[in-house]
Parts: sequence; C-alpha cells; structure tokens
Amino acid sequence: MSVGKKAAPMRMCVACRMMIPKKELMRVVRDADGNLFFDPTLKKNGRGAYICNKQECMEKCLKKKLFNHVFFTAISDEIYEKLSEEYESRKNS
Repeated sequence: MSVGKKAAPMRMCVACRMMIPKKELMRVVRDADGNLFFDPTLKKNGRGAYICNKQECMEKCLKKKLFNHVFFTAISDEIYEKLSEEYESRKNS
C-alpha cells in the first residue's frame, strides 16, 4: 500500500460552474448573523460559496444576484456592491 499525496479539494464556482481546486477560489461566507464577507482563510464558520478569479464570473454573480440563490435569502444591492469592491481589492493583491 503506497502513501501518496492527497488530492486537492475541489469546489465549484457559483458563476461558471467549473470545478476548481479550493485554494484557487475566493470564498464568500454567510455567518449565523446573516453577514456576508470574503473569507481569506477558507475556514471561517458559516455557509460558504466559492467564486473564481475571473472578472466575468463576478460580473455574472452581480448581474444575476447568484448569492441570493446560494444562501437562500434576499441580499441587498449595497452588500453586492461591497462584495464587488472587496473582490477587486483581493484580486489585485
């Protein structure tokens, strides 16, 4: 029995629906209080959704309000704007 590397965990981007290694995605979390935020550690408690680094995926997410469906709740335009700004700052860093 050989001991090899574990396979990298794969997650699906909510916009393009591609399976991508978890570490290459950005995670958005909805915590117990209903707050949405990016989780740079990929480990915070709460329901998570992943989005890849492609600009068109974030644009699709904003246009179709995909996080409403993923998190089973209505999310305000202000929160989408905040997530968009944070997405841009994280992507560029």
